[in-house]
Amino acid sequence: TSSVIGPGHPIELPAAGPDQVDYEAELAVVIGKTAKNITPEEAPDYIFGYTCANDVSARDWQFERQKDQWARGKSFDTFCPLGPWIVTKDEIDNPDDLAIRAVLNGKTVQKSRTSEMIFDVRTIVSRLSRSMTLHPGTVILTGTPEGVGFTRRPPLFLQPGDDIRIEIEKIATLSNRVIAES
Repeated sequence: TSSVIGPGHPIELPAAGPDQVDYEAELAVVIGKTAKNITPEEAPDYIFGYTCANDVSARDWQFERQKDQWARGKSFDTFCPLGPWIVTKDEIDNPDDLAIRAVLNGKTVQKSRTSEMIFDVRTIVSRLSRSMTLHPGTVILTGTPEGVGFTRRPPLFLQPGDDIRIEIEKIATLSNRVIAES
């Protein structure tokens, strides 16, 4: 989609809004072979690898303008930075215990471990495979730890000129600048 961008590509804040654009550091799972109705125990056999994701989210569109419609607030152009590369599953002994951080303009704003996620990777992949076929190349974002901007007082949202980094242990650092749409 037009939402996906790579490392170093700018996150563009649309000129017509939204005004409350948030960061979300997330582990991304990349599917390696077709999966349908698999068990959590089978899930690792269908995973190709892992990468970093920033699930950029327009909070005002999620909560005010599009009540109960979170997908639209996450679907703007450039709102899904991924990368910088995929680390294969054999390089990660335990995807459910990796350090994950978001760093905004040099300040750590999210710091956690994937072990703190609501669902582990196996469960996420299994449950999704029960409602849809997961094809090779499918990317699954696994959820974000505490510390997102809209939960802070005062709230902390992305602004033009910001530098946002997503760091995941044993994987990489994903870096993107934030710009205003031209």
